[in-house]
Amino acid sequence: MRLKKEEKKKHEGAGCPVEAALKVIGGRWKVLILRELFQGTRRFCEMHRSINGITQKMLTQQLREMEHDGIINREVYPQVPPKVEYSLTPLGESLERILDDMSAWGVKHLKEKNKNSLF
Repeated sequence: MRLKKEEKKKHEGAGCPVEAALKVIGGRWKVLILRELFQGTRRFCEMHRSINGITQKMLTQQLREMEHDGIINREVYPQVPPKVEYSLTPLGESLERILDDMSAWGVKHLKEKNKNSLF
């Protein structure tokens, strides 16, 4: 029996916590956005300037996905021109330790890779 597209999406990753986590933080840009937000609240233009190569459209899309996933807050201030700030939710803050561990692993991996490439 074939599943409809909607049913497939509903069941994808349902049983794998690692896959669920990667859906939230995976991709080229989300970790870089998180890196910026670990330093504190940021405005859109600040993040756009500090994340090399990301387009405004892609940054907007990634921020919306991260807000939908509950890892960032979007605060809109009623003023002209509009002011919008992004910050981490407690769930988003909990990712810092995970990303620190990934960074430490990456350093070890790069050292090992560089050591092996000398021969």
